[in-house]
Amino acid sequence: MTAPTTPAGVWERIRRGVPPSAEQVGEVAAAEAARLGAEGTTVLHRELAGSVLGLGPLEPLVADEAVTDVLVNGETVWLDRGHGVERAAVTLDGPEAARRLAVRLAALAGRRLDDATPFVDGLLPSGIRLHAVLPPLVDGGAHVSLRVPRRRAPDLATLHSWGMVDAEGTDVLRDLVRARAALLVSGGTGTGKTTLLGALLAEVPADERIVLVEDVRELSVRHPHVVRLQGRGANVEGRGVIQLEELVRQALRMRPDRLVVGEVRGREVRDLLGALNTGHEGGASTVHANTARDVVDRVVALGVLADLSREAVLSQLSGAVDVVVHLGRAGGRRVVEEVAVLDGGAALAVVPALRREGDRLARQAGWPRLRNLVGGRR
Repeated sequence: MTAPTTPAGVWERIRRGVPPSAEQVGEVAAAEAARLGAEGTTVLHRELAGSVLGLGPLEPLVADEAVTDVLVNGETVWLDRGHGVERAAVTLDGPEAARRLAVRLAALAGRRLDDATPFVDGLLPSGIRLHAVLPPLVDGGAHVSLRVPRRRAPDLATLHSWGMVDAEGTDVLRDLVRARAALLVSGGTGTGKTTLLGALLAEVPADERIVLVEDVRELSVRHPHVVRLQGRGANVEGRGVIQLEELVRQALRMRPDRLVVGEVRGREVRDLLGALNTGHEGGASTVHANTARDVVDRVVALGVLADLSREAVLSQLSGAVDVVVHLGRAGGRRVVEEVAVLDGGAALAVVPALRREGDRLARQAGWPRLRNLVGGRR
């Protein structure tokens, strides 16, 4: 059977940013029952559902449990299985096919994507995070980025078996969570910050309540008591936005034992630092930074955006965060490069306590301070 053509009425809804429904797909397939027979109707329904409700040609890629990212660059498709980006065997049938895919996925996420709104962030019903951009903002056809959540969140022991962190580093991270140290997980894009944060939160005692704030749901946490707050983008009329800074304030009213912000990247840094300075121990977040020592400048820059002075941010950060865990890539693997402590002296500094040397984390100048944070257990 040839690839099904999306019916005009369904496609018009998609262009308006209105997601199609399974009922509509069923009605279209049923209308062909007399011509195709029962078996042909079943096949048509399955193919239409894949092309209208699913990911179409990308479905086999996200079905691979090792795949964390699928990237469409116009006609070409790339993926990441945790060892760097590689070319996929799938290709799209030209720029128009890429545009149809991008617009349709945006509609499934409840967003509108067209020439007036040529880029979009959203969450697909399956939990996959979507970002899409249309020409002329990007060359060579529509570009789509899919961040695929892991089906089962790995714990620290699993990350150790993968080579992300050595045995001593695994024990130290576990002890830091149990000691209620406040943590920032830093690193570049695709280094495993969200994966590590989820593994750390799995170590939180079962009788504690985690309140988790995210812009778009990405964190997978194996814990019995997780409350999730998720930001909301504008609807197709451009209304209804709810920012992370408001959600952080709401989270503080929900009796969190651990306050977690999936990624701090804007004005919410002000409320997070304030919360961690007022008795909310054991909080955590991730932040983009090239090195562990860059974290202070990165947080200062975010604080300035939130109308805080540099001095105020440094003062808040010194009292709010105990440890920075920095991730990178080595030999195609995501690895813990450094575990560092914050030294709240005259000039706030990030002091390495453990630093990757070969396949192990070696003790550095900040080790005694880190050891004190975990009650001398190491």
